[in-house]
Amino acid sequence: MQKNDEIILEITDVTAEGSGVGRYEGMAVFVPLTAVGDKAKVLILKVKKSYAYGKLLELLEASPYRIENDCPVFARCGGCVSRHISYVKECELKENHVKNCINRIGKIDLLPQKIIPALKSECYRNKAQYPVSQSGKFGFFATHSHRVIECNNCSLQPTEFSAICEIVERWIAKYNISLYNEETHSGVLRHLYLRKGEKTNEIMVVFVVNGEKLSHCEEIVAELLKAFPEEIKSIQLNVNREDTNVILGEKCVVLFGEDHITDIICDVKVRISPLSFYQVNRDMAEILYKKAAQYGRVEGKKIIDLYCGTGTIGLSMASLAKKVIGVEIIGAAVEDAKINALANGFKNTEFICGDAADAAKELVRRGEKADVVFLDPPRKGCEKQLLQTVANDFSPERVVYISCDPATLARDAAELQGLGYILKEYTPVDLFPRTAHVETVALFERIS
Repeated sequence: MQKNDEIILEITDVTAEGSGVGRYEGMAVFVPLTAVGDKAKVLILKVKKSYAYGKLLELLEASPYRIENDCPVFARCGGCVSRHISYVKECELKENHVKNCINRIGKIDLLPQKIIPALKSECYRNKAQYPVSQSGKFGFFATHSHRVIECNNCSLQPTEFSAICEIVERWIAKYNISLYNEETHSGVLRHLYLRKGEKTNEIMVVFVVNGEKLSHCEEIVAELLKAFPEEIKSIQLNVNREDTNVILGEKCVVLFGEDHITDIICDVKVRISPLSFYQVNRDMAEILYKKAAQYGRVEGKKIIDLYCGTGTIGLSMASLAKKVIGVEIIGAAVEDAKINALANGFKNTEFICGDAADAAKELVRRGEKADVVFLDPPRKGCEKQLLQTVANDFSPERVVYISCDPATLARDAAELQGLGYILKEYTPVDLFPRTAHVETVALFERIS
């Protein structure tokens, strides 16, 4: 098999990133936009030693799981990977992926609980980060690139976001707003960043700028408030002058309203700032946190919540727990967590700003123990040192691990088992329908 060959391929599996997989002459061939059960004519684009990449040329026989794609930019945008298959099949694939990681990477022979599907597969995201193209249109980056695919009406976003994008695009054109160019690191407007409180309907609009100012701010603030006088509670500038892929800078300037919006999750009122972490699917995050609380059996227990963000996990359990100690590296999120605790009348909480591993060591020096430790790390998972501190020094009865990456969960599960914490149960939860991502909540119990 060589580059530019055309082959007939039967798709028998799917990767974690959503590409179909078939085998040809003993070699795995990865083909985006295909589904398990497809028979396709494929153009070979790249050949490696043991695998190859291909492009779908013609669908010869359609998979029984294939559905009509309803998005005009699906094949080019880097967001969704599953709009061409049924949601039921998507959930099955995600559940299998989590199971395979636990079995293959973690070397743990335990089946998952049935995946908890999303309550809705459209309009579920409460946050969007739109880069702006040089033509003044918003969209999303194409897969593995920073080429903007123009699209301001993504089906995963609330309908208000599309309307806001259109208003800002008209303002850009009317006033010839300076647009950021990544290649030259010149121009001003980099991104439009939107957040919404699902329960409160409060909306935040943030203009990410390469500088300290943005021209004609008064005009766009007036236009936005005219369109959404009740919903928009905060309009801000975020200053990011760095030549970086990181979207937000550290400095925010309020143009209108407050420096935050609020939402309600698990009956807890939550303050959300531009830099605060908050799950993008609020309704499913609530289900996830309730499952985590069930695993933790938190009533009357002392909880240490590592990677706590704005404190949503710990605060969702604070009314039942004896004490909650949260750790988060982002200072603004910690301040939000403290304010959230006060606003909800919790006096049994403490929030610490610092790296999770370093803060855990400090808590050990203070003589802190825990009945339950909650881990909700970024995609890279937990450092070995942190897991050792949790197991050997905190010595909780249970560890509840919330993961956004099944592979690093599996790796850390193996590490925890070696430290005396056995994986008792794990449940995939679909917070990100139509994308390749899936959350998993896992329960580890100390071996007596």
